[in-house]
Amino acid sequence: MFRQILKMFTVVVGVSLVCSLMVTSAAVLLAERQAHNARVNQIDHLMDVAGVSGIGEDALELYRSHVEAMLVDLDTGRPVDPEAVGITELVSYDIPIMAHDPRYGEPIPADRDIAGIKRRPRYMPVYKVRRKQGGDWLILPIYGRGLWSTLYGYLALEQDLVTVAGITFYQHQETPGLGGQVDNPAWKAQWRGKAIYDEQGRLAIQVIKGTVDEGGPRAEYRVDGLSGATLTTRGVNDLVRYWLGPHGYRPFLEWMRSRMNTES
Repeated sequence: MFRQILKMFTVVVGVSLVCSLMVTSAAVLLAERQAHNARVNQIDHLMDVAGVSGIGEDALELYRSHVEAMLVDLDTGRPVDPEAVGITELVSYDIPIMAHDPRYGEPIPADRDIAGIKRRPRYMPVYKVRRKQGGDWLILPIYGRGLWSTLYGYLALEQDLVTVAGITFYQHQETPGLGGQVDNPAWKAQWRGKAIYDEQGRLAIQVIKGTVDEGGPRAEYRVDGLSGATLTTRGVNDLVRYWLGPHGYRPFLEWMRSRMNTES
């Protein structure tokens, strides 16, 4: 009797171990695949907002041939050598991980955290995209809180560093049909040609509640809100203004413009 119980116990333990190993192996392999797919999706969106379209693996080739990646110190606005600060690859730069890493991330003062993200990386990648027409575009990673999720995306600027060329979000969990309209091509198309700063250099871009009067004052700085999604609209407005402000990319954009003026 004891031997039968021991045999049954041995079989149960053996089956459990084999199943655990299979589940663990599948989870590891699946996690690697999911991470790869997420990176490809992110690059797809980057190339799409840059007007250099690719699908899946083709986007990786387009990235390698058209994109110059830089790592920017947000405080100084100057590019830094990634290897000098211990960062080896910008194409797979993971913003939330870097923001929460004590070596690279830092808390945002509450009075400046209009994007609702609490922490930011000290360094952010930016992407200069070589285009056949319309000059080089600058692609800026942006992120911030919406209604239900953190939205991660890219804002593209034309060569003058003032005119919006496009916007896209590659990750969010906003409500389909409401806040999820951030994926609507018609809404994203409204951003093209809008100016982020006014003639005095003040931050002027704004996502408003309702519809922009195209004949009204300051229409060149305004984008329609998302119908029925007031909080997501506010979130997009706040995250864009945060990243274009003094605690985001503004020091870098000013440095870039000063270089353009010197070279001209």
